[in-house]
Amino acid sequence: AVRVLGGRSVPPRLVAGQEVARERGPLGGREQPERVPAVPPRAARRGLVVEEGDRGVGGPERPREVVADGEPGLSAAVEANPEDLAGADGAAWLRAARDLGVTRLSLGVQSFFDDDLAFMNRAHDAAQAEAGAEAAVAIIGDVSVDLIFGIPDQPFEHWGANLQKAVRLGATHVSTYSLTVEERTPLHKLVALGRVVPEGDEVLRERYEFTHRYLADAGFEHYEVSSFARPGHRSRHNEGYWTHETMIGLGPSAHSFWRETRSRGWRWADVAHLGRWQGLLLAGESPVDWREQIGPDELADEAILLGLRRLVDGLDVDRLAMDYGIDLLTDKRAELAALESAGLVEVSPRRVRLTLDGAAVADAVALKLVG
Repeated sequence: AVRVLGGRSVPPRLVAGQEVARERGPLGGREQPERVPAVPPRAARRGLVVEEGDRGVGGPERPREVVADGEPGLSAAVEANPEDLAGADGAAWLRAARDLGVTRLSLGVQSFFDDDLAFMNRAHDAAQAEAGAEAAVAIIGDVSVDLIFGIPDQPFEHWGANLQKAVRLGATHVSTYSLTVEERTPLHKLVALGRVVPEGDEVLRERYEFTHRYLADAGFEHYEVSSFARPGHRSRHNEGYWTHETMIGLGPSAHSFWRETRSRGWRWADVAHLGRWQGLLLAGESPVDWREQIGPDELADEAILLGLRRLVDGLDVDRLAMDYGIDLLTDKRAELAALESAGLVEVSPRRVRLTLDGAAVADAVALKLVG
């Protein structure tokens, strides 16, 4: 099955009606993998289209079309920032999105504390974060909240309060990430100058383990290293990526993956700039920014890394053998025994699963098993 997705976020002005149709048509052309078919018109309409020129003062633009075609179980999800959802304009946008078929909303809260948000240079404040989440839950219902831990000098009580507020406000899904220092960013420069000291591994582990316990007690399933969901509210979109499901992305910044065979695939992404993306399509040119073919070795390594991150389902060793000819339990017998002895994995005849200790160092565990 081919799943069709819009861009990774809704930009301030997305004009996607005819442009998405233009992009959909040439997917089987010479600039994409030869076997990628044209996307059915019905599937290409599964996305949010906002109407240019209908923005309220300080508010998001009004959704114009979301088509789900009545397919059972279809989830239409959008991303938003809290500053766009507060107030009457935000509520109107949410109601329009709901009425047009949006069933799930992912909200980039990051924190409910002003000090944290100022440190991360976020555009919203704590009041907008709470108001946006409250409005989204009241109108959309199925809401995922993103939170970041490991902010330097963040009191432990603040992190606990962040989780408590997300649960109290009615989030059905919570994604938690530790703050990372990316190169060529203002934070990286501050760290290099010694003005900011990142939190140590022990503090990060403490926050992570507390998150697991708190959300589990609140009824959330810790189904992926960074993802917690109430029953029936896992992210279907993310699970498709984690299992190498074919995904066709339409729109600025949209990423696509095409599984050509069991052990070979293609990955590509559209240009990020909205004006350039639109201009390329109107000129009859491909909006693809880059593309790469992925061979069996790289796909197998990805399958191990992503499979381990799925804490409940685990890494399916039978599928790994079928798709890539890798007998992990035999080929990595010594490594698995050492990891199991250290309490980082649980090994069964068909699955390898990370323990909570293993999940805290998931990438390090995966490096022992790839290659």
